[in-house]
Formats: sequence, structure tokens, C-alpha cells
Amino acid sequence: MEIDLTPQLAKKIYGSDGGSYYSWSPKELPMLREGNIGAAKLALEKNGFALPRYSDSAKVAYVLQGNGVAGIILPESEEKVIAIKKGDAIALPFGVVTWWFNKEATDLVVLFLGDTSKAHKSGEFTDFFLTGANGIFTGFSTEFVGRAWDMDEASVKSLVKNQTGTGIVKLKDGVKMPEPKKEHRNGMALNCEEAPLDVDVKNGGRVVVLNTKNLPLVGEVGLGADLVRLDGSAMCSPGFSCDSALQVTYIVRGSGRAEVVGVDGKKVLETRVKAGNLFIVPRFFVVSKIGDPEGMEWFSIITTPNPVFTHLAGSIGVWKSLSPEVIQAAFNVDADLVKNFSSKRASDAIFFPPSK
Repeated sequence: MEIDLTPQLAKKIYGSDGGSYYSWSPKELPMLREGNIGAAKLALEKNGFALPRYSDSAKVAYVLQGNGVAGIILPESEEKVIAIKKGDAIALPFGVVTWWFNKEATDLVVLFLGDTSKAHKSGEFTDFFLTGANGIFTGFSTEFVGRAWDMDEASVKSLVKNQTGTGIVKLKDGVKMPEPKKEHRNGMALNCEEAPLDVDVKNGGRVVVLNTKNLPLVGEVGLGADLVRLDGSAMCSPGFSCDSALQVTYIVRGSGRAEVVGVDGKKVLETRVKAGNLFIVPRFFVVSKIGDPEGMEWFSIITTPNPVFTHLAGSIGVWKSLSPEVIQAAFNVDADLVKNFSSKRASDAIFFPPSK
């Protein structure tokens, strides 16, 4: 069966003057359904407020742009109110209730990538809103709401019907919202742009890996993630996930070229990618990218909390471990070519700077 891996842009699902919610559809990106992965994006304008909600999927949130405030309530825990900014990654396990607010002039944009294996629809997130025109209270009778919260009928009607917005609303200037607490960030968020680098190759690129060591909550989510920044015209070594993990990549900035090779050595993707594109690499398929002169940055989730990759080139490439005789027999070439092949890229690990 032929697999369509064509990168796609998100489409607007709903919105208001407070902002918009976008999603990638498994109809247009079939690998979402195939891999049980959901992908969406929230963009809040000034005073935009994303109403409290929970989801049918565990997710990793990544702040693509701006500054704001997020409210996070883990099951049977107190509300954590954290300041968020560009580069922040936040693990959101099952059952977590969240709200998001932007009081700045610059839009706050948050990417969500997650596991839909237990979701109502494979490859899609379904959010359940606590308030608003489609909030869960609107489905219950006033009697049930009144008895549950010991309120009179008039109060119940006011509580349920006053918020007429759906999903995202715009609050008035000066409205008071909870102030973030510095200590609430501990264990809840990691800024990938400020975290210690896991890989750093001069003129090549840098990687920060999100795992159970630097953000333990990803263990509950069941996903790992990384932020990769590729310098201008540099190359990311061909590699694959060796623990059967599926990789979902969102291009944060810049542009470049990507190639994916699958079963029987067949190229299944050769394309240009740009900011806003989402594409998926199936399990064990080999992927490589080359950035344009302005470079390229991407954020990926991997469907395991502690991913392991095998690279096929560079100083940590598998060819460095194979004996020359095996390489010569496998390629059916002479010893001089094998020596030349094995000596190349000896000093570079994952990223290859542009040739001089």
C-alpha cells in the first residue's frame, strides 16, 4: 500500500475575535490515523482566553510564539498557573484540565501533538469544554446542576448561559486573571531554547531532547520530543528510530528539503518543507533533511518517552562500527573506495555543515 507522507498545513476549525483553533485532518494527512497521532494549534490574540477544557488524548504542548499564561490542573491536584513563552514544552497527561490566556499584543501560538490511540476518533483530538456555549453544563438539566452544586435555579441559569462564546473568547481590557507563580513551573514546563544542548555541532546544528529526565511528566504522556535547529545549508544525517517509534515533525522556522526512504530502499518522500508544515515519518523509515541558506528549525514528538535513534552517517553512524571487510562485501566495491567511504564525516555526529 502506498503511503502519502506529503507535508500539510493546518486548517481553521473555530475561532472568535479572541483567537482561533487549527487542526490537521487525517483525511488530508492519512498517517495521523495510521499512527494514532493528533496535531492542532491554538492562536490567541490580545486578551484571548481559551476556555477551560480537557481532552481525550495525552499531548505535548509547544509554544511557537509569544508569551502568555497557562492554567493546568492535574487529576486531584491544585491549579498550577504558569507563565509560558516561546520555546516552552509542556507535558499534558490524560485527565488534565487546561486554560490559556494572552494579555500581550503579540499573538500567543501553541502547538499540540499527542497520542490518539484512546481517543474517540483516531488521528484527531476531541476537547470537552467545562464552560461556554458548548460546555458540559449546557447538557445537564438545571435540576442536576442545582443539586450537584447546591444552587437555586436562577443562579444555575446565570452560571450556564452567561458565557455564550465557544472555545475561545476575548476578555475586556484590564480583566483580572490569576498571576503565574514561578514555583509552579517546576516539573511542568521546560524551555527547549534555553535547556542544555544534547547535540551541538558548529555550523551544523543543535538538539534539545525532551524526555523523562528533564521533564518527568512526559512519562505519563508516553511521548518524547525534541527541538532541532539546523544551520544554513547544513544537513541532518540520515537516521531512523530503532525502538519502533513514529516521528511527527512540525517545521517551526525556515525551510529546506526532506527525503524519506522506506521498505525495499524505495524513496517515499522527496519534498520541500517550510514553516507551518507537519509531516510524519513511519516506524523504521530513514529520514534526512537539508536546510536552505536561512536554516531550519523543527519540533518533533516521538511515540516513546525516551527515544533512541540510529544514524547512518557521521562519527556515530552505524558504518563506523562495521568492519571494512563487511562494508566491502556488502557494497561489492574495492578496498580503496571503502577506506574513502569510512573516513568521510569522521568528526561530525549528526549534523553536517555545508561543504566548503
